[in-house]
Amino acid sequence: MPTNTLTSSDATIGAPAERAPRMGWLDALRGLAAMVVVFEHSLDVLLPEVRRTASPWFDFGRYGVFVFFLVSGYVVPFSLQRRGSVRHFWAGRLFRLYPAWAVSLALALLLGTAGVTYGLPAALADRPWASGLAHLTMLQDLLGVPNAVNVLWTLSYEMVFYLLITAMFVAGVHRASDRVALGFGVGAAMLGVALPSGLLASRWPGGTILAAALLLAGGLAAMLSGRRAVRRAGVVVVAALALTLLVLNSRIGAIESLCIIATMFAGTAVRGIQEGRLRRWPAVAMVAVVPALTLVAGMRTPTSWALHANPNPLGRDWSIAVAAAWLTFLIGLALRRRRMPRFLVWSGMISYSLYLLHPLVVQVVWYAAGRDTWGLPVPVRAAWGVVLVAAVLVSAALTHRYVERPAQRLGRRLTGPRRASPATAAGAAPQPARP
Repeated sequence: MPTNTLTSSDATIGAPAERAPRMGWLDALRGLAAMVVVFEHSLDVLLPEVRRTASPWFDFGRYGVFVFFLVSGYVVPFSLQRRGSVRHFWAGRLFRLYPAWAVSLALALLLGTAGVTYGLPAALADRPWASGLAHLTMLQDLLGVPNAVNVLWTLSYEMVFYLLITAMFVAGVHRASDRVALGFGVGAAMLGVALPSGLLASRWPGGTILAAALLLAGGLAAMLSGRRAVRRAGVVVVAALALTLLVLNSRIGAIESLCIIATMFAGTAVRGIQEGRLRRWPAVAMVAVVPALTLVAGMRTPTSWALHANPNPLGRDWSIAVAAAWLTFLIGLALRRRRMPRFLVWSGMISYSLYLLHPLVVQVVWYAAGRDTWGLPVPVRAAWGVVLVAAVLVSAALTHRYVERPAQRLGRRLTGPRRASPATAAGAAPQPARP
């Protein structure tokens, strides 16, 4: 999931975030991933031939989101470390994520009510307040609540990653990303097949949502405390909440959930290796094992006692897509000093809005084209495809300019230009010596 937080490789803790230059290659990867996800979601509307022939072999959607996960892992933890403050990091996350997210939800509700889209999932109306609270935490995909917009599911795993890196930062162990990535990879390959899906949500639906929201708020508040014992308690609460939801209550299943977090921490470790924060060869060895374990996990069949788990393995299309995502990321890393295509860089800059809004545009095109789009001649479908891409890019560009950027500027004004130092800021972690 793209979030447009790109920091330079030489940025230091305490440096103002707004002065950090962008990395063009990361924007290009985000742009590529976003356009591939748009392509995936257009298949059922305009390209049934591709769905029938290519999709059984390659999952375009998973390819795109795993590129996003790798980029987030590479970028976001170093934004936290550079800021040196949990408070400033989460304020930045708030102003970066929620404004465009709110726009997408408002449009989904408006268009669904008008009858020009598929409409919101009916289950959201069963417990509207609980569903709304789950979405506010951005953990809805781990709380048994259908996503109001289908792509919002990735935000839940981004949020788990943010919670884990924050807990590690406050605990002073944030340079263990290679070992954490390996641990999640081993867990996915060895234990994922036996873990349940939706265990808590199936037994205590409302209680799980309320408890998660309270623990999330309390844990984050505790990690901002000036008292060391309270911060430690916050670390335990936040880490326990994130891990419990991940391994026991995921909609997509523990195998893929653990693979996602392993992949994100592997992205963090890649940057740590690149910048000399980790011991090179041990870290390289551990990171290299992660994609291999992920592919193994994707081909394993869940056990019969894994409650609510999908009885089938993730499959070859998933594994091929994840392998391709890793290859794409590594190629981008190798070419990071080269000039990137301007369109991809630009689309990467607007990729968060593009990602959130494109499913709604796809559905509007489906409605405008008469709903029975499969029966249209190929030239007509191609013309609608051009309309779709143009509408996606324009809507994303407008939302980025008039919603995302003003919200980010407001966030910077409210938090102030100065960043607290790790030694004095509440919620800041001690900085261990480089290994």
